[in-house]
Amino acid sequence: MQYKATSPEDYISQVPEERQVTLKKLRKAINDNLPKGFEEGIQYDMIGYFVPHSVYPDGYHCNPKEPLPFMSFASQKNSVNLYHMGIYSKPELHDWFVKEYPKHCKTKLDMGKSCIRFKKIDQIPYELIAELTKKITVDEWINIYETNINKSSR
Repeated sequence: MQYKATSPEDYISQVPEERQVTLKKLRKAINDNLPKGFEEGIQYDMIGYFVPHSVYPDGYHCNPKEPLPFMSFASQKNSVNLYHMGIYSKPELHDWFVKEYPKHCKTKLDMGKSCIRFKKIDQIPYELIAELTKKITVDEWINIYETNINKSSR
């Protein structure tokens, strides 16, 4: 489901009422632990966290007008999805998350390359997401991004 929102608050106000508390709690877990330098806003019709152009003027290589994405979340039809580019591009972070997940959640991990799907929204591991959010600084994310972009353009 896509929402045409202009702010995170606007996005949350548009989702079904039974999901609003969940999204507010997820947003708080992220914002309370987001390293300095990342910004929150709407990106790709989701609540997103990104490196602003004031910090990384080149922006996202796919569309330089967009700030460099880092993580986001969205309310989908059957789940709440968290997207974290660090999990996709830093293998040791992926491995850490996969290992830690069962300590926080009884449900099976439903994960794609950068997407973690939570079909049982009452079982979202907020503490684990808070810990994940802290794991990469802005400078480290820019370095990982540039290293991967340079490898793929060779």
